[in-house]
Amino acid sequence: MAGVSLRFVLDPDLTSRLRAEIVDLWADVSNAGGAVGFVPPVTTADVRVLADPTFAGIADGPDRLLVAYSGDRLVAMLVFGDNRFPLKAHWCVLKRVMVHPDTQGTGYGSALMTEAARLGREFGHEALHVTVRDGLGLDKFYDRLGYREIGRLPGALRVAPDDDRDEILMWLDLAPQPQ
Repeated sequence: MAGVSLRFVLDPDLTSRLRAEIVDLWADVSNAGGAVGFVPPVTTADVRVLADPTFAGIADGPDRLLVAYSGDRLVAMLVFGDNRFPLKAHWCVLKRVMVHPDTQGTGYGSALMTEAARLGREFGHEALHVTVRDGLGLDKFYDRLGYREIGRLPGALRVAPDDDRDEILMWLDLAPQPQ
């Protein structure tokens, strides 16, 4: 990750401009085949249907937004999804993990996830959880970052007729970092 220069912003003001940038990013990621809730082709209007409740969970709490900029351009984001259940308060789910497709291979995804782990520890979480769509190699990406597969929901995601994919459950233990 040496040389990766991103500016991270936690809990930015969800202005109409930022909402539009996130919707555009989400559509671009989806149309490039990213596994963030859609199968291409998708329009920004399609994305808004899922984005609006996501924004509400952030604006009204308890979810938190992490965005990453290269210069002034939004290039990556994720949501720390609160479990909304006291028995699960010691860990959280990372949702809508996205890196703009034209920045793939730059180290932005690893930098985003490293920052998420740092913040997760700062928030007092003991673990982070992500789910990934099988067949895209995303499990290998998360494995390199220290996540481990903890289960699969076979055929849980129907991306097309006769194309069901496993949903892979990945887990990162957030042991305290040595000082």
